[in-house]
Amino acid sequence: MYLLLVFLPLIGSFCAGLFGRKLGPFGASYITVSCLSFAFFIALFTFYEVSLLNCCVYIKLVPWINSEMLNVDWGFLFDSLTVTMCCVVTFVSSIVHLYSTEYMAHDPHLPRFMSYLSLFTFFMLILVTADNFIQMFVGWEGVGLCSYLLINFWFTRIQANKAAIKAMILNRIGDFGLVIGILIIFVEYKAVDYATVFSITPIFINKSFNFLSFDFDLISIICFFLFVGAVGKSAQLGLHTWLPDAMEGPTPVSALIHAATMVTAGVFLIARTSPLFEYTPSILSLVTIVGACTAFFAATVGLLQNDLKRVIAYSTCSQLGYMVFACGLSNYSVGVFHLVNHAFFKALLFLGAGSIIHAVADEQDMRKMGGLKKLVPFTYSMMVIGSLALIGFPFLTGFYSKDVILEVAYGKYTLEGHFSYLLGSLGAFFTAFYSTRLVYLTFLSAPNGYRPVVCSAYDSSYQITLSLFLLVIPSVLIGFYSKDMIIGFGSDFWGNAIFTTTENMNRIDSEFINHTYKILPVALSLTGATLSFSLYLFGSKLLVKLKLSALGKKLYNFFNKKWFFDKVYNEYVGQFFFTISYTITYKIIDRGIIEVFGPMGLSSIITKKASYISKLQTSYLYHYTFFILIGLTLMLGTRQFWALAGGLADFKIFILFFVLSFFYKENSIR
Repeated sequence: MYLLLVFLPLIGSFCAGLFGRKLGPFGASYITVSCLSFAFFIALFTFYEVSLLNCCVYIKLVPWINSEMLNVDWGFLFDSLTVTMCCVVTFVSSIVHLYSTEYMAHDPHLPRFMSYLSLFTFFMLILVTADNFIQMFVGWEGVGLCSYLLINFWFTRIQANKAAIKAMILNRIGDFGLVIGILIIFVEYKAVDYATVFSITPIFINKSFNFLSFDFDLISIICFFLFVGAVGKSAQLGLHTWLPDAMEGPTPVSALIHAATMVTAGVFLIARTSPLFEYTPSILSLVTIVGACTAFFAATVGLLQNDLKRVIAYSTCSQLGYMVFACGLSNYSVGVFHLVNHAFFKALLFLGAGSIIHAVADEQDMRKMGGLKKLVPFTYSMMVIGSLALIGFPFLTGFYSKDVILEVAYGKYTLEGHFSYLLGSLGAFFTAFYSTRLVYLTFLSAPNGYRPVVCSAYDSSYQITLSLFLLVIPSVLIGFYSKDMIIGFGSDFWGNAIFTTTENMNRIDSEFINHTYKILPVALSLTGATLSFSLYLFGSKLLVKLKLSALGKKLYNFFNKKWFFDKVYNEYVGQFFFTISYTITYKIIDRGIIEVFGPMGLSSIITKKASYISKLQTSYLYHYTFFILIGLTLMLGTRQFWALAGGLADFKIFILFFVLSFFYKENSIR
């Protein structure tokens, strides 16, 4: 049953990819949706057996690598963390598959698309079920590959090509750090399986490791590089620019990859390696600060974006910041709880956005929408519920996890804890503002699009409607019903899946903080939503004046251009490397040294010398006599020089200098 859970998506992917031409769009869709739905039901059984009955399952399938000290097996570990992720991944993926059958019905390459979706799900399941770092890295790279294929699915669009390449390159930077971390683990621990590494970690406390001629604390340098991998995959500040651009792919891709599964792989990695991170207070502080800065930065950028999907993408980036700094505060269970909750309502928002885009003839600019409330009432209801859950509206799913994150941040009573609480609370205010702005501009404002487009808007058919309805149920209920089980006091839900030292446990402390700091995030969220609605409903002229003022133009430009991160990367970092690559790598090495001393240079020199020698064949006797005389003179001169030089070694040096001068002469002539 456990292996079937992992390999069913692969079977569906192979059937749709290899036999899609025979099966047709309907057959490929039917097989992939059936495989994913069945996998979800199996995931529910595994969740019951592993998490509720406390029966951890380990499967050693076959040996993979046996070389001296390196022993890697194809093994699967099913603990509470794994089965929770399996339930989330398979549920969201099966909904996205069902949604895609209608959303992509017009596309002639639907079987290929369904195959990519199922392959992505398979690699994500490999990532979360692996019992060692090497197998986890296979899934890690697999989801990166599938994200490239899915973002670039419409490969005739230049923007899709650029977005896919950008996602691949920025993820490679993070993956490079992850590889270094795994290599250091193998060099020092002589093992790569989780059980061995986590169990002997306390032995390596205070041990130093020499890296680039500097001595670092071993566990700190390992966790730093693991966190670099998480920064790339989970789009944290610095390597975040690929996530908004990835919206160039079809909307189901945005929902599956960039809301629920792939981007949460970094958070999963931090939670999985909690037995390592718990012994590095400095790296935990770094994780907290980076996560808090990401949450605040992405929330400010989302304020003034005009593309519907891009606003939701920046909200994803912001929520990932909350998850990361919760893990940095050693509250891994709270971070994973927010990961689970966020997956449902963010998938709901993305799929609802896709329904809107379908209704208005593929228009994504919110300024060209408006007045859709009565035209697409069901989608409007779904988007309102998703936005309220994202805001953290009381008694919806987001409320139960986001507020707990901010409470444990303040209850840490450290500088980084209060720093993350402050930025997280401001991020909650901005999140409420741009979420309400999205709903108002899309549904409630006066129609601002083309009349034929607005008049022909319609609610989608039953596949899309059913998908949204299935997602709205957990978006409302899952937080309330699972809070006590996942993060409740005295709950043994996580078992040994997540490790927290007694010094870092502050969940109880967070319950006894001042009520003002408990209520502040909710108050800021409600204030942000009310302010946004009031400004856009009654103060549109005031907003125009603010935007046209000198300071307003600069602020609008700054936030709309994403704090100029792309400009800095493109004009300074990217151009610098392009220049270095062209002037040194290409002109000096490729076209210079390699061409001169390589086959190209030797063949051209031999050809030219042969043509020169052939010209000596003049058919005149006195020319030949002259050449014989020159040859004899050279031979006698060489013999005399040899005798004076003292042997063969010095003669070789002479010959070497002669050949080098020959090359130099040829190059100067060229």
